[in-house]
Amino acid sequence: MTMEYKNILVPVDGSKTAENALKTATEIAKRNQGHVDLLNVIDLKQFSMSFGGMVDANGDVVYQSFEDVNEYLEKLQAEVKANGLDAVDIHARFGTPRTIVAKEFPLDHHTDLIVMGPTGMNVVERALMGAVTDYVTRNAVCDVMVAR
Repeated sequence: MTMEYKNILVPVDGSKTAENALKTATEIAKRNQGHVDLLNVIDLKQFSMSFGGMVDANGDVVYQSFEDVNEYLEKLQAEVKANGLDAVDIHARFGTPRTIVAKEFPLDHHTDLIVMGPTGMNVVERALMGAVTDYVTRNAVCDVMVAR
């Protein structure tokens, strides 16, 4: 039985593994005339910890971080479109990455496949993203592919 995945979620965090997952998802979407949602989840708790707990959730630093994320997502969106897939949207959310990726976003957007990398950018982010990937593969409301 061949699955046709029409709504594909790709959580991205700036890492090479996430961008490789995006390439995989783009090819799947092109084969199935599907749609890709690019998502970056900004974890304010983790964000605050990286600044020693000194940044509150409504500061200019958080706003600038959101702007940087949006710029990054727009860059990825342009790359996907240049690769022949016009059906790509970008999303940024604040919250806990693992629950947003595994449950909330897929339910909101009728996702039928999540394609993600196995780890994040640096040692700390790899530990966090690895935990996110592990959680998503065990708890997602749809199929999950870990692209290596």
